Amino acid sequence: MNASLYERLGGAQGIESIVDDVIARHLANPIIKTRFENIEDLEHAKKMAREFLSAGAGGPVRYTGRDMRTAHRGMNISEQEYLAVVDDIMGALAKHDIDEATRKDVLAILYALKGDIIRV
Repeated sequence: MNASLYERLGGAQGIESIVDDVIARHLANPIIKTRFENIEDLEHAKKMAREFLSAGAGGPVRYTGRDMRTAHRGMNISEQEYLAVVDDIMGALAKHDIDEATRKDVLAILYALKGDIIRV
C-alpha cells in the first residue's frame, strides 16, 4: 500500500517541523516578511497551517480555519508574493529531505489553491 501524503510528510511531527521552517523562511524573505511580521498571533497562524496541511494531506486532523479565499480576501496578494511563499515551502520540504515526488504533489496542491489566494 502506498503511504499517504500525510505520512510522506512525516506525520504530525514532520508537518510541525516543516511549518515552523516555512514560517521562519517567510519572516526572512524580503518579498513577504512584512506580511508575516504583522500577524498578531503567529502561533495561531502556525496551528492553522499545520491543520490545513495535515487535513489536506489525508491526515487524521480536522481543519478548523477559514477556506483559502475567505482567509486571503482583501489582502491583495500579488503573483510575486504567492511565488515567494511557494519557493519558501519548496525549500523547507527539500531541507526536511522530502522526496521529489512528494514535493511535486505539494506543489500541485499549492497551484490548485492559487486562484483562491492571489488578489481575491
